[in-house]
Amino acid sequence: MLPLRACVLLLLLSACASTPPVVASTTATDETVLAEDVRIRRIAPGVWVHVTNADTKWGSTPANGLIVEDGESSILVDTGWNPRHAEALLTWARDTLHHPVRAALVTHFHMDRTGGVPALDAQGIPVYAREDTARRAAAQGNPVPGQRLSDAQDFGPLSVFFPGAGHTPDNLLVFHPATGVLYGGCFIKDASAKDLGNLEDADTAAWPSSLQRARQHYPDARVILPGHNLLGGPELLGHTEALLREVPPAASR
Repeated sequence: MLPLRACVLLLLLSACASTPPVVASTTATDETVLAEDVRIRRIAPGVWVHVTNADTKWGSTPANGLIVEDGESSILVDTGWNPRHAEALLTWARDTLHHPVRAALVTHFHMDRTGGVPALDAQGIPVYAREDTARRAAAQGNPVPGQRLSDAQDFGPLSVFFPGAGHTPDNLLVFHPATGVLYGGCFIKDASAKDLGNLEDADTAAWPSSLQRARQHYPDARVILPGHNLLGGPELLGHTEALLREVPPAASR
């Protein structure tokens, strides 16, 4: 029979070996208010969600994005609605988080993603996007990211993937493998959404197949952050699919 001390040691070793990897939580933590229309909170180790509110022209709509720590620096995902939002996020990352933003990427060409690009350009911080995103932003008169992404690549601690058209023809997904956080942007709807929102540039016929490619490419996603409102789990993919089934066939394109 093993001595009591040896038994305790074996139990401890067994518990450590069976401990699952850390993943993000859907439980919101305390928010830090950077301005009346800019908030930030930690959702996983090294992963922060930023929420910026549009002005009244856009109905004061809140939009999500990420700041992800990358060694001694960080990466900004989506830039807020305007340069002032982006400046507040850059200042917080540098002075409070002590991980200054070294690069940014945007997930599609709309203003809730690209609006802060001029603030990053002014500080010499490169902003990345797919070629299609840059082209569409320029055509729309929105700020244009200066650097390019491929349809599937690693970007520091992140993985980016173009699943196909959905909310827009260019919508990009961003995954943080270390924590299982998938940022879906406006391609994925939050649990409270009753419809698909702005369909001006959407391809609702292609969107279901694009969702299936997203599932296949990121099967390890545990927490999903949509482009607007609250984060959730993989059920948000199913909720988005359900909303797509409610779109009249004549409205699909």
